[in-house]
Amino acid sequence: MSAHGPLSRALRRLRNAPAGVGACVWLCVCLSPGVAAADLRIAAFQADVTPPIGSPLCHGSVSNALTIVDPLTARGVVLLASGQKPIVLCAVDWVANSNAGYDAWRAALADAAGTTVERVAVHTVHQHDAPGCDFSTEELLPARGLTNKFSNVPFAREAIARAARAARKAIAQATTVTHIGVGQGKVEQFASNRRVLGPDGKVKHVRMSACRDPKVRAEPEGIIDPFVRVVSFWENDQPRAALSYYAVHPMSYYGRGGVSADTVGIARSLREAALPGVPHIHFNGAGGNVTAGKYNDGSPENRPVLARRLARGMEVAWKTARKSPLRAGDVEWRVRPVALPLREELSDEAPALKTLADTSAKFHDRARAARQLVWARRCKAGHRIDLSCLRLGSVRVLHMPGELFVEYQLAAQQMRPDATVCVAAYGDDGCGYIGTEIAYSQGGYETTQVSQVAPRVEQVLMEGMRALLER
Repeated sequence: MSAHGPLSRALRRLRNAPAGVGACVWLCVCLSPGVAAADLRIAAFQADVTPPIGSPLCHGSVSNALTIVDPLTARGVVLLASGQKPIVLCAVDWVANSNAGYDAWRAALADAAGTTVERVAVHTVHQHDAPGCDFSTEELLPARGLTNKFSNVPFAREAIARAARAARKAIAQATTVTHIGVGQGKVEQFASNRRVLGPDGKVKHVRMSACRDPKVRAEPEGIIDPFVRVVSFWENDQPRAALSYYAVHPMSYYGRGGVSADTVGIARSLREAALPGVPHIHFNGAGGNVTAGKYNDGSPENRPVLARRLARGMEVAWKTARKSPLRAGDVEWRVRPVALPLREELSDEAPALKTLADTSAKFHDRARAARQLVWARRCKAGHRIDLSCLRLGSVRVLHMPGELFVEYQLAAQQMRPDATVCVAAYGDDGCGYIGTEIAYSQGGYETTQVSQVAPRVEQVLMEGMRALLER
């Protein structure tokens, strides 16, 4: 991060920012301190969302499903605080949920939980050997002869319904919450920044999830958040659920047709084996520009190695957690709808329409053109994305869209040094990568090819996060 960039300047101004910056939609009922702990309950749910063989993986850009290495799940919790509508948090082992696909997930879970869509946060863990869901883009493809190449729509709809049924069933068996646990552990030799800058401040190397060039791997880690944070819910001395947050692309290798929850799926399973009966839900943080590239050459045997490193960090976070009482009055939900600025080049739809109609073009390029058209049209129609923040006592959990750069996560933590701030990114991924303002002038794959927002997105998101996190 440039020492003189807008994000850096904003970080320096945080402590002096005036109260009440930005308008938030407050969706909470604050209860009196005397409310009993029994007025707060939690319901953990899980559903299988493994695609059938033959389904496109990673939006059809890498391979179709040839075999199931390990199952994929949609996992989440429903928080039931007396006097408030339920809150739903869900993490899905898919590469992305975007546009109308993302909307469908939220609507189904809101209906199942008896709450409003604004109180539902759905995120993907972003494994690449996994399907994606974007019903808006799918609508543009059949007329161009591209049916069932981008995703498996009937399966996606059934998976959403399955997750909703699981949530509804879990609510009937909700358990009391009396305490919250909060801890963090350092994850050694996993995350590294994928954007390696040269002396001129421009991107000279991009380290993908796997990097086979030893010279590029030897470059410094760069800007990352090395900590995994674990938030746990307890009924007295009995843990009821654990939520973890770590910013990194979770892939070790991919594109060979083997459906897999990858490194985070293994780490999650290791923690559940160590804590029988305690469901573990993992959220990917702001890992848009963070991969395992420095520590991963793509060898299959490296997958469990990386997974164990993450699991060790989770274990440290669990064992060093601070536990404190949690009441319904300590739970608060804030929402701030924002309009993400459209990338200037996408305002003219003609190039994307031409590529989409070109039967000689690669499918990957045609699918990307369709996604660009969908996003451009949603932006022009005034579409807004919900940023949200869950307060759990001294914990703040931010729910953010897209493949968010890690600088936003670090900025959010500096906004509230008095609190534990966790970030879940990869919400609505219709926007693609979200870089910092300076990143758009530095080059690199993320901001020159696949980001669909303009550089001033930094200002929009910084203001949104500040408003959500303000005291």
